[in-house]
Amino acid sequence: MRPALTRQAIVDEARRMIVADGLEALSLRRVAAALDVTAPALYAYVTDKGDLLRAVAEQELGALMARFEEVDATDPVARVEAYCRAYIDHARAHPELYPVLFLFPPDIAPGAPDGTEMVSASRAFAMSAEAVTEAIETGAFREVDPFQASLVLFTAAHGTAGVLLMGFGFDRASEDELVDSVVDTVLGGLVQR
Repeated sequence: MRPALTRQAIVDEARRMIVADGLEALSLRRVAAALDVTAPALYAYVTDKGDLLRAVAEQELGALMARFEEVDATDPVARVEAYCRAYIDHARAHPELYPVLFLFPPDIAPGAPDGTEMVSASRAFAMSAEAVTEAIETGAFREVDPFQASLVLFTAAHGTAGVLLMGFGFDRASEDELVDSVVDTVLGGLVQR
């Protein structure tokens, strides 16, 4: 007897499929076959592939937010550093799912098509931006535009994660050294001298 079909079962299967075969291999037809149902049966739970991908992204962003929420540093610079590292660590832990996070940008993304924004992506960006703003307001970071500084930090973390996932064959120590170097360099450019 097969388990009851639910939205969560469909999302879990899509997630499993992305991990096993990559994002490009995901299709509603393949998910339905894996769950031993017809593709039309899925439409009672998801409106289309975009809705399914949004649900997978929400789940992944929830996992990223859980990492952010574990950061307990009271010093804003230490919090910014910890958020950068948490972001990179999340990408390293979930390389196949990492691209799903960028299908639905935070609502701060200029020019993003309407309807693609994701509240949890906006929350993740806001957590980091709040720490950046606090670091500027307390004088720990030099006087710069908080939004611009937040984007620079996101770009550095995102770029680092992307390079690590490209498959250069770095060992873990070399990866850690690269992460340290990028985070130290970017923070060094912001710290009040």
